[in-house]
This record gives sequence, C-alpha cells and structure tokens, in this order.
Amino acid sequence: MSGTRVTAGRTTAAAEGDVVVLLIGMRVNHFWAVHQWVPVFFAMLRMVRELEKEPRRGLLGRVLLTASPRTYYVVQYWESKEKLYVYASAPDMFHHKAWVIINRKERAGGLRQHVGIWHETYVVPEGSYESIYADMPPFGLAAAHGSLPVEKRGRRAADRFAHRSPRAAAEETESQIGGGAG
Repeated sequence: MSGTRVTAGRTTAAAEGDVVVLLIGMRVNHFWAVHQWVPVFFAMLRMVRELEKEPRRGLLGRVLLTASPRTYYVVQYWESKEKLYVYASAPDMFHHKAWVIINRKERAGGLRQHVGIWHETYVVPEGSYESIYADMPPFGLAAAHGSLPVEKRGRRAADRFAHRSPRAAAEETESQIGGGAG
C-alpha cells in the first residue's frame, strides 16, 4: 500500500464521504503451537492477496502492522460496508472457507486457545476524520483514497474536519432548503 516515493511537504487524504475501516488480526497465545498460529497468519495474507487481485471487491488499501511480538493485524480501507459484507460472505472467497474450517474445529473441540482472532469495523462519517502527512509517501487513508496538498482541505485539523464533499454539501443545502420551507 505505501510506496517508496516521498511526497515533499504536507498532504492530506483525498477521501470523500464516509470512510470504512476494518481492523482484522490475530494474537499468538502460545508460541510453541506453531502448527496452530502459522496457518492463521498465512490465511490473513492470502485474503489480502485475493482482494488485491480483484479490486472490484472493494478493498481500497491496507497496511499490515504488528502491535507486539504476539499480535499482527491489517488495517483495511473499503469502498463501502456493503462490499465488505459481500466479500465476507461470498462462498467463492477464501474468507468464507476459512470460517468454515474455524467453525468446524470449534464444534469438534479442536481449538485450544493457541491463537486468537479478532476484527473491528468502523464506518466513519464525513466530518469525523482528518489526516496530515509530512514528507511521506502515500500511507494509510491517503494511499487508499489518494492525497492532496494540505491547503486544499485546510492547514488546521479543524478545517480538515469541516471539509465536505460536493455531494455532502449539496445534500446539506437541500435539507436546509427543505427544512426551512415547512
């Protein structure tokens, strides 16, 4: 997701509208149970590769991170929560197959708390996020949605939070006109 070419100066993400962020990861509970956690780690990578090969599925970008020697996760940026739901439940995609295996092992008592898995999903409304990058290659939200010179959205965080896409601005104007008429 992140390139090696540094953009000089300050930039901000060019995201418009709501932003969908998925944090998904694993925690190694018992290092010695390599046969349990290594397949989970490689399954995470396989799902990311699968999504990157099919951009129409809705994954805009991702960052693989570690929180500790035990915890690994992927921050993913999606076009919409609907596309995320479709991928998660698609029987022809690896995510669905992985959950079938996990559920089968769980029912059979085959999961022994050697590895934990988790995810958190956020739909962040426009006006509830902002970003700034200084002398950075496109990263995170900017790598997923593109970047702009910071001046396009405002040099201060408050200005960037206040930015509204043309569509949202038009909807706000329409609701003010409609609300004032009644």
